[in-house]
Amino acid sequence: MSDEESCHIAGDAPVDNPTDLAMVYPIVEIFHSVQGEGFHAGIPHVFVRLGTCNLRCEWCDTDFMTFKNMNAIDILAEIMAFDCKRIIFTGGEPMLHDLWPLHRLLKARGYVLSVETNGTIEIPEGLIDWICVSPKDQMYPDVKIRQRTGDELKCVYVGQDLEIYSGLQQGFKHHFLQPCYMDTESVEWNGKNFAETEAVVKTNAPWRLSLQTHKWMGVD
Repeated sequence: MSDEESCHIAGDAPVDNPTDLAMVYPIVEIFHSVQGEGFHAGIPHVFVRLGTCNLRCEWCDTDFMTFKNMNAIDILAEIMAFDCKRIIFTGGEPMLHDLWPLHRLLKARGYVLSVETNGTIEIPEGLIDWICVSPKDQMYPDVKIRQRTGDELKCVYVGQDLEIYSGLQQGFKHHFLQPCYMDTESVEWNGKNFAETEAVVKTNAPWRLSLQTHKWMGVD
């Protein structure tokens, strides 16, 4: 019997493994919002933001070292309170954690699982339905990208030569370039980054422009 089959009984009601329910994760926040960027922009998701990261990007807008430890059973309860079957694991760096227990609990209930990762940790086959890799080569040129395939490649543009992604692009169907947005900077500073990124996208197919529309709207 497969793991998925063992999670069900007659009537398709999940039978959860107590070990999965007891798994502990560092949770920064769990919230329901509209995805503001990339391929799924405009689609509601439940965001599960996990703590800790193996990189320290200066534009990161998450205090990923401030979190509370939560059992998977409590995480599941928070997720199920929202009328939404799409999950995004984000961070920090979500792949620092064993997501298989959450995978089993959520897939048994019909959820679609996505991840936003920096790509430095390889993702096990079958764990995630939609993989978005946002490499940080522009900040950490010596960090190896181990997840070289997925659905979406989303790169923050800070003036880097796009040639650094030439060996990575072929592993992804969708390619996005996103302006570096700093909420501590002025409208003029961010506007200049937007204009530069737009100009680069116009002359570098197949890259598409990704904008963090949720920040314009003032939502998470």
